[in-house]
Amino acid sequence: MRTYHRAPMSAALPDRVNVARQVLARRIYEGALPLAAMSRLRDSLAVADGAARFTVEFGKDGIGIAWLALRVEADLPLLCQRTLEAFMYPVSIDQRMGVIATEAEEAGLPSDYEPLLVANGELSIADVIEDELILALPVVPLKPGVPLEWSDQAADESVDERPSNPFAVLGTLKKH
Repeated sequence: MRTYHRAPMSAALPDRVNVARQVLARRIYEGALPLAAMSRLRDSLAVADGAARFTVEFGKDGIGIAWLALRVEADLPLLCQRTLEAFMYPVSIDQRMGVIATEAEEAGLPSDYEPLLVANGELSIADVIEDELILALPVVPLKPGVPLEWSDQAADESVDERPSNPFAVLGTLKKH
């Protein structure tokens, strides 16, 4: 029977953990990280209010690959680039990452594993959570319900007035 070592919800998340030890102990961390504590993500947010709820589980699969399973739920306050209004962008991450020590090991991972490069054997769980939240951000934040297409009637009319032949304009210049 496998045993799991679950960190209490109120326990502080360690700054760095030894991945091999976490895998051997099949350690599970649960809790919430304030968005304000995520310095790289914070610049992309309208305000740094709220928290990301997470569960991080370490383990090893049947073929010996060490993995980290990450589940994160957060409502990220973003600024709509069309209306300039703040809105909540829900993020739900459920990711299994294969722990690798070198980039060459990535080829040996099963296709359903994302690579997690851990060069010195230690990692910051908070950094992994922040990295995944940054990757979940939309390239251009748009508030739900805002139309993707602009309706600019003046621009449409100017397009209709253009000659179909691009050299027609040169012909009119030559006549003058």
